Amino acid sequence: MASSISRRRFNQTVLAGAGLGAMAGLFGKAYVGKAYAKDPLNFQAIWFNDPEFIGYMIAIDNGYYDAEGLSINYMPGGPDVIPEGALLSGKADISLTNLLGAAKAISEKGAPLKIIGAQFQKSPAGVISMAASNIKGPNDLIGKTIACPPISLSTFQATLAVNNIPKDKVRVVPYTFDPTPLVSGMVDAVVDFVTETPYLAEQKSGSKTSSFLFGDVGLPLYIDLVTVTSDTLKNKRSQLAKFMRASRKGWAENNADTAKYPTKFAETWFKGNGSSLEAENFHNKAQIALMAHPKGIFALDDAGIEASLASLGKVGLKGSKDMFDTSVLSEV
Repeated sequence: MASSISRRRFNQTVLAGAGLGAMAGLFGKAYVGKAYAKDPLNFQAIWFNDPEFIGYMIAIDNGYYDAEGLSINYMPGGPDVIPEGALLSGKADISLTNLLGAAKAISEKGAPLKIIGAQFQKSPAGVISMAASNIKGPNDLIGKTIACPPISLSTFQATLAVNNIPKDKVRVVPYTFDPTPLVSGMVDAVVDFVTETPYLAEQKSGSKTSSFLFGDVGLPLYIDLVTVTSDTLKNKRSQLAKFMRASRKGWAENNADTAKYPTKFAETWFKGNGSSLEAENFHNKAQIALMAHPKGIFALDDAGIEASLASLGKVGLKGSKDMFDTSVLSEV
């Protein structure tokens, strides 16, 4: 589920915030490709604008999609946006989804969706604690109080099960993506993305944090999956390949200097998001290793697919290789 209006600070932003509707307008229509005769594609992000999506923003601003003959309508996500629904309703041609949501739509609802790429080879989701708590792995959670958002509860419980830790040995309380309870000592750890929360907690406390990823302790999952409908895959294959090729250029440009674009986007894509430049730089740098693959961003391979499908089974969801289609990647 890795911020411009960050998961960590969603509640704070809502209180601050009249700007969400305006942001959707600004960073959707205002950034549509410049050329008039280009193929249009509606692209639905999974969350509000933040460094998690910076490669696409760079590709828009630097004209990489234009050069491929595409006009991209970028649509921010948020808690009220269901990426799979955007695809099925025809609002989006391409959506970023998480594997749990996509698998549920496909296996339980019969949704005709296909995953054609994975932005994150390893999910940024994990357990974050203050270093003084000496929590280094699942076994260290026994007897502790962990704050976990409802959306991550099944994943967290599956992680406990995989590591043979009875649920009743760990106290779980609600979490609203705010590290204050962790910093204040109200909880021993939180379940969140490691791409920003450690920075926020360290800034608030002046002390070091520690973390481990679910993917490193028995529950690997692809996330931010490039997902389309079967019809779009059939009818817009060449445009999808162009989208992925231009997006790769955007991510390569970002990864060459992770401090460049958060600064550049402070008054455009990230304006008014309630985050800080320092937090965005931390986030942008922290996520690179989680997206890396020898064959480039979006790569799907048999090992990763099998591992993700096994993890789905551990959280009680059905999945199959038919959910994935790697053919577009071969054309990128």
